[in-house]
Amino acid sequence: MSQLRINRINRKVKRHLDKERYEHTLGVMYTAGALAMRYGSDLEQALIAGLLHDCAKCISDEKRLKLCEQYHLDVSRAEQENPSLLHAKVGALLTVQKYRIHDKDIVDAIACHTTGKPEMSLLDKIIYIADYIEPGRFKSPNLDKVRELAFQDIEECLYIILESSLNHIRSKGSVIDPMTETAYLYYKNIRNKSQQ
Repeated sequence: MSQLRINRINRKVKRHLDKERYEHTLGVMYTAGALAMRYGSDLEQALIAGLLHDCAKCISDEKRLKLCEQYHLDVSRAEQENPSLLHAKVGALLTVQKYRIHDKDIVDAIACHTTGKPEMSLLDKIIYIADYIEPGRFKSPNLDKVRELAFQDIEECLYIILESSLNHIRSKGSVIDPMTETAYLYYKNIRNKSQQ
């Protein structure tokens, strides 16, 4: 693993995030690294994806929409109504364009870290879960249990987070991104089959 590479990306990403977002980013990076070690995933990929997962978070909604238009990225109804959701897609774009990371696994993990998707790779799951459980998070329900589960059963943890996220979105009356629902139903089906 190249610590110099990680440090270089870290310095660059820090310049583009506010203090709170940068602290969250470090929390996700270290949590992703811990999960990667636990499940035998590539450590460097996990650290880089964790470091860059929110690299587009501090960009204005207007600029995110403009970048999506410029690079022909699909924008769902939920994303049009809440453009902050686009930070994952735009973050994946910036990972390639601005940070010169061309590792498809890293780019894909960043692209799906807000909604999830069916057939997530191990790295996808690690970044999705690390974003939810990193030490700076404290508002989500049953967080202690979810954190413990993350290191015991990554599949069950993923399902619980998807279900919790959907319930939260519904309770707020917000538009649900179709991919979040699709991911939830996909993993619910797998879970039901495994419990038969």
